[in-house]
Amino acid sequence: MRTFVIIWLGQMVSTIGSFMTVFALTIWVWQQTGNATDLTLVTFFSQLPRIFVTPVAGIIVDRFSRKNLMLLGDWIALFCTGAIAILYFSERLQIWHLYVAVAVYGCFGQIQMLAYSTSISMLVSKQNYTRAESMVAAVGYGSAIIAPALAGSLYTIIGLRGILLIDLLTFTAAIGTLFGVVIPQPPDHSSSEENIWLSLTFGFRYISTKPSLVAMVIAFSLFALPSDIGKALYSPLILARSGGDAQVLGTVTTAAGIGGILGAILLSVWGGFKRRINGMLLGFIGTGFFKILLGLGQTPLVWIGAHFAASLPIPLFYSSSNAIWYSKVPPALQGRVLAADQMIGLVITAFSALIAGPLVDRFFEPAMVESGSLAAIFAPIFGTGSGAGIALLYSLMAFCTMLVGIGGYAFRTLRDVEILLSDYEM
Repeated sequence: MRTFVIIWLGQMVSTIGSFMTVFALTIWVWQQTGNATDLTLVTFFSQLPRIFVTPVAGIIVDRFSRKNLMLLGDWIALFCTGAIAILYFSERLQIWHLYVAVAVYGCFGQIQMLAYSTSISMLVSKQNYTRAESMVAAVGYGSAIIAPALAGSLYTIIGLRGILLIDLLTFTAAIGTLFGVVIPQPPDHSSSEENIWLSLTFGFRYISTKPSLVAMVIAFSLFALPSDIGKALYSPLILARSGGDAQVLGTVTTAAGIGGILGAILLSVWGGFKRRINGMLLGFIGTGFFKILLGLGQTPLVWIGAHFAASLPIPLFYSSSNAIWYSKVPPALQGRVLAADQMIGLVITAFSALIAGPLVDRFFEPAMVESGSLAAIFAPIFGTGSGAGIALLYSLMAFCTMLVGIGGYAFRTLRDVEILLSDYEM
């Protein structure tokens, strides 16, 4: 566990810097265009290359040093951030540059993320899988507390230039901690003579032989589609409703971070449900319910409370789901199997980001102006004008995520996954 904690601390520092840059660039893009599609396309281009890289990433992670792969990801991230900084300092930064930068990092970031997640089962004991995953979640949410507060305050003082420089400095923490640790590598059971197609499809074929893992993939996919559309719309929603106020966005995002890290801390102390599937499905229900309230809200106070509450169960469902995968799939196979699962999720995320912006800009926003086609029905709930259409779509998607959690209990293959599928043997 000690090695895991050291890596975790380095990732925390680096992620705070990266989140500050993401926050500042979100404000910069919105100030340039005021268009939801431009923001959602950043997500799309960050996910698109990951889809094609993931099957190969699974093979690479199972065969090569996971520590070196994590270091490679950090160096590429440093390069991409440096390139954005140089373009901005020379007053040549354009929105399409961001698309290229996130696409390049997406290729190597996916390998890095897979190397990191598959190393957890080699660094901690089975009974600590959920706790370790909650700590991983705490990195994101801890950064979401600190980064928006810092970036929101510093943006008017040091601007995007200063925030980019801070991000570049924080990379030293992630790279330095990785250099100082040893990450065990599981034995490679793959055959050098194995057909490349068989290697690429191994994870999908492995999952297809386990009906309960198929059920896990289907359930999470049905949750991810509406959830990812909501994620893509979150920043445009708050910015449109608040008149482009960066401090309001920062405060609401910080509240979500506090909720997420509190949920992660509680989970690390508690350890989660004995039956982890309950943590996944109840987490779906909880986060969906409170995101509905976020979409319905029209004031910062409501957004802050709703986003805080919606983020509390997120570490629960992610950690519970990942703990099931870690305990059911042997470590030597996890790279390829988890890559297959993640590839499905990446396709959904990219598709969600691609359709979210146009749905809002071309249909829901025009339909929710005073004379719009949906205003007569939904205006008493969501109001009219800027952001009303985004709020309507966001709330509908949140309702769908809640239904997935409720409906999951109707299927025994999913409900009893931990009974029907045995843990791997060392």
